[in-house]
Amino acid sequence: MKGHIHILGICGTFMGGIALLAKELGYRVSGSDANVYPPMSTQLEAAGIELMEGYLPEHLQPAPDQVVVGNAMARGNPAVEYLLNQGLDYISGPQWLAENLLHGKWVLAVAGTHGKTTTSSILAWVLEYAGMSPGFLIGGVPANFGLSARSGDTDFFVVEADEYDTAFFDKRSKFVHYRPRTLVINNLEFDHADIFPDLAAIQRQFHHLVRTVPGDGRVIHPAAVPSVEQVLAQGCWTPTVDFALAADSQWRAELLRDDGSAFLLQRPGAAAVSIEWAHLGRHNIENALAAMAAAQHVGVTPEIAAEALAEFRGVKRRLEVLGSPRGVTVYDDFAHHPTAIATTLEGLRAHVGKGRVIALIEPRSNTMRMGQHREQLAAATAAADQVYWFQPPGMDWSLSSVVQASPVPAQLADDVDALARSVANAAQTGDRIVIMSNGSFGGIHQRLLRQLDKEES
Repeated sequence: MKGHIHILGICGTFMGGIALLAKELGYRVSGSDANVYPPMSTQLEAAGIELMEGYLPEHLQPAPDQVVVGNAMARGNPAVEYLLNQGLDYISGPQWLAENLLHGKWVLAVAGTHGKTTTSSILAWVLEYAGMSPGFLIGGVPANFGLSARSGDTDFFVVEADEYDTAFFDKRSKFVHYRPRTLVINNLEFDHADIFPDLAAIQRQFHHLVRTVPGDGRVIHPAAVPSVEQVLAQGCWTPTVDFALAADSQWRAELLRDDGSAFLLQRPGAAAVSIEWAHLGRHNIENALAAMAAAQHVGVTPEIAAEALAEFRGVKRRLEVLGSPRGVTVYDDFAHHPTAIATTLEGLRAHVGKGRVIALIEPRSNTMRMGQHREQLAAATAAADQVYWFQPPGMDWSLSSVVQASPVPAQLADDVDALARSVANAAQTGDRIVIMSNGSFGGIHQRLLRQLDKEES
């Protein structure tokens, strides 16, 4: 046994992943969180990790060897005040990961505003398929693995590289701790308005990340995206590879089906590679291009990567099919930014053709709650046939303006049960209903499925 670590904020996807990795490495692991609930609590308890509800000083008695502090912890939290007053040894999650697992490894980091979880999951699966048995830490659960983190059997480690801040005592972005040799920057837009004042502040953190990539590493990025090019223009000492669904990029995709489920990979001086897979949308093709380019940097050919993509089963909560009661397909999707909402709906629209697409959207992220994207929200739903906007409690602006500006029929709701009943009553066989939120949305997923089952019976 290597010692005892206690994790504050253990049920978040990142900190839960740290807990699983620490347990795998031989630590005794316990943890606290404000709300201990499935699915993360189930995954952690199955691994033999002790969970405690709330943030009580007693959870740190007797003192663990080290406290790993999640970035949701703030001064004033009883456990935080206790560990500071007692002089306990503490560390952030990203620094713990860097010191205990990433040092000496070939780190493949996936950064960007959108698509980090999916691209990380594709990359980890491509390496796994190629026999490279990578470790990984991903902010979601890839269906091919069934867990969000593992230490791996080789020196390759895939990490979802988040730009959110590290901890209350370290305001750098998490990703500056990871020291990648292969870096993917998927895209870059303004987000996290609760900690970043503007896009330039985010770009500064991304440039700090670029500075850590060695000269014999690789930076993979989308072609002709000004926000990314501005980051690289601040200084880049590493060879770059760009990708796009455009003719003038090094890794280029040509659509074979409009919905994105088949495409052709084109590279200068190389044979084209045909790819068919079970995923939709131009955004997912870009995720695949980025992952394939990153995998090629560690020796996986595009031909092998194409075989892996055909067997990629996706990620929980990324257009995940929950069920199809009475011929109505219900999806769960994590989209919480106008760009992600738009690209997901456009991909589904291309797939279903003229079939009805109905979106239920809860704008729940801190940036959404602050109203930063309110002008872009209505237009983001243009590919749907009907939209239901849910007004979360405590949001300090009204979604009524978004409903009024909607390019498609839209309604505003503030009661989850009533919304589930209304949608189920109006649903028709063949409809696709997409539930979009980065939270639980009041449990509407199961409520809607139950209502649809009730209507059927």
